[in-house]
Formats: sequence, structure tokens, C-alpha cells
Amino acid sequence: MKTPAASTNPSENQSIVSFIMAHLRDYVLLIALISIMVFFQFTTQGTLFMPVNLTNIILQNSYIIVMALGMLLVIIAGHIDLSVGTVSGFIGGVAALLMTGTVPFFKDANLPFKFDAFSTAIICLILGAAIGAVQGYFIAYYKIPAFIVTLAGMLIFRGLELQVLGGSSVGPFPTLFQALSNGYVPDIFNITVAGGPFNVLAVAVGLLITATMIYFNVRNRRAQLAHGLAEEPIEIFWGRNTLIAVAFIGFCWLMAYYRGLPNVLVVMGVLISLFIFITTRTTFGRRIYALGGNEKATKLSGINTERLTFQIFTIMGALSALGGMIYAARLNVATPKAGQGLELDVIAACFIGGAAVTGGVGKVTGAVIGAFIIGVMNNGMSIVGIDIGWQFVIKGAVLMLAVFLDVYYKNKR
Repeated sequence: MKTPAASTNPSENQSIVSFIMAHLRDYVLLIALISIMVFFQFTTQGTLFMPVNLTNIILQNSYIIVMALGMLLVIIAGHIDLSVGTVSGFIGGVAALLMTGTVPFFKDANLPFKFDAFSTAIICLILGAAIGAVQGYFIAYYKIPAFIVTLAGMLIFRGLELQVLGGSSVGPFPTLFQALSNGYVPDIFNITVAGGPFNVLAVAVGLLITATMIYFNVRNRRAQLAHGLAEEPIEIFWGRNTLIAVAFIGFCWLMAYYRGLPNVLVVMGVLISLFIFITTRTTFGRRIYALGGNEKATKLSGINTERLTFQIFTIMGALSALGGMIYAARLNVATPKAGQGLELDVIAACFIGGAAVTGGVGKVTGAVIGAFIIGVMNNGMSIVGIDIGWQFVIKGAVLMLAVFLDVYYKNKR
């Protein structure tokens, strides 16, 4: 009697397990987000996944995600920026001043003319980049710790925000400016399903983007196989892509039952794609990781680390300005308290998303997932009715756990 040939399944299973263990942090993050969403879906009795509530989650966290993209670069480079919240609030106040023509800090004063939404956006982005550049200059060329420079910036722009607005709220804004945060991509099909509107364009965009992502993932895997660099088991590869496809198409399907895709979601999508490309495909991105990993070695390799740091903070300033405009557009008014405490959620999103406290480590997708973890928690706890004090306690505990896991896994290596 012949002995059956040995099965290769045990070795394949071992390969899958070893790969998962090596990339445990990435999978734990995604599992955590899914678990939190499922938990609040049940505790809110189905409210969480309602199209209108999903839209609210996007709108409520859009400016946090936008600023988290810049903060991720700052943290990877080994720095921190505490001023992003107040800078965003200050820029929102400047935008209100330019579009309404009012100057609250001078009684009964007005600008000679009002700026339109497009001109205001350009001016505010340039101003935000200039603010980031000034802070980056002191950090890069005078070697003042980023913590001190941006702490000073947080206080300065908190005060300037109050001065610009004169302690009062300023608004409303032009319709075009409001559309940045409150507008939706128009549907060209105008189809009705079950007695209500159904945004076919949202589903079509979801299918197109999903197909594009899977196409590039498959192409990249073929390139890795051709060079013998593919580490991810085929089962995990297709499982991951299937999960992405189901989640993305399902999200767009639900959004189609409300008002479709918000304009700010399109802005976020473009920025996320851009920063993924920058951090994974460009020399600039690789230099940022090198800077955070070992600044001295990076400098000795011929890279101008001062200029790199200056550029990173300039980008952060521009994204803070964009975040401030999105926040102001959503409220349709600039308030003296705008941006207060936002830096905490932005920084927490990056650390929860896997960015290392010591620099040199972090992914754009991780920061985005981290931001959504915070956003879903905020939304879910508010719907359930958890006291605001306990909400801070829970978010603080989640942040502490994320940093602990980062240090724990780093020490195990």
C-alpha cells in the first residue's frame, strides 16, 4: 500500500500565520475599526450605518483626516506640531473676514471689497503654508525643538484668532464656499428606487475606484512575483482585496440612498491618494522616513535635512489652512472657539494608526483608519449617550493602548 504524498498545506498554513504575525499591527488596526463599527451598530440599534449618519461621520472627521495627512509626515520625520488646531481656527477666521468684508476687531470697520470663495481659498492656503514655513524655519535652521515652536504657535494663533474675530462669530459664507464641506457630487441619472432618490453616480464611482485599486494591486503583485519579492500569501492578498471591495462598494451603496458622495469626500480621496503616492513612490517620501529613522545618517548621506524639515512643516501649514476652511464651511460661520482641541484628535489619529513615537514609521492608510476609529467612537458614544467626560477617558485609554503596543512590539524585535 502506497503512502500518500505529504500535503503542502501545513507549510502553507505556517507561511500564512508567520506573515500575519509579522504584520500583526496592520491587521489589528483594521480589525479594531471593524469591531468598533459592529459594536456601535448594535448598541445604537442600527443608527450607525444609516446613510445620513455615515455622511455625518465623513463631514465631522474630514478636516481631522486632512490635517492628519500632514501630521503623519511631521511625526515620521521625528517632530510634532501642536499648533494645527489654532492655525486652522485662525485661517477660518481670516477666510470669514475676507468673504464677508467685516473687520470685527475694528468697530464698524469694513474691507473696501469682499473676496470671492476661490480667491479666499487661494489666499488662505498661501497664508497657512507661510505660517508652517515660519515655524519650520525655526525648527530646521535654529534647531529649536518642534514641541516648543509649535506650542508657542498654538498660543499665538489662538490669540490672533480671537483678535481677528473680535470675540464674535462671523458669517454666513457664499454658497460656493459652503459647498466645500456641505455640497455633494450631483447625480446625472436622477433615478428613483423604492419611492426615493438613488444616486447611481455614487455606486458607479465606487465600482470604478474599487476596480482601479484591485487592478493596481494585482499589477504590483505580478511585478513583485517577477522579481521574487512577493511575501504576502495569495490567500491573504485576495482576502484583503475582497474585504476592501465589499467595504468600499457597500459604503457607496449606502451613500447612494442619501445624497450621494460629499464634495469633501472627493477632496479627501484625492489627498489620500496623493500622500500614499508621495510616501511610497517618491524620493521625497523615502527621505522623510530616513530623516525620522536616523537624522545624522541621513545628513551624512548628502540629504539637506534642514530643507526637508522646512518643507514638511510648510505642507503641514497648508493642510491646516485647508482643514480650517472645511471646518468653517461646514458650520457656515467662523467662531472664536473653532479648532480648539483639534490638534489632539489629529495627533491621536496618527499614533492610533501606527505612527511611531520615535519617528521613521507610519502609513497614510494607518492614519486614515486611526482618524475613522476616533470618528466612529465619537459618533457612536454620542448616539448612545455616554457622558462627555467618559468619552475623553475612553479616547485617552485607546491612545495610551496604541502607544503601548507600538513600544511593546518595537522592544520585541
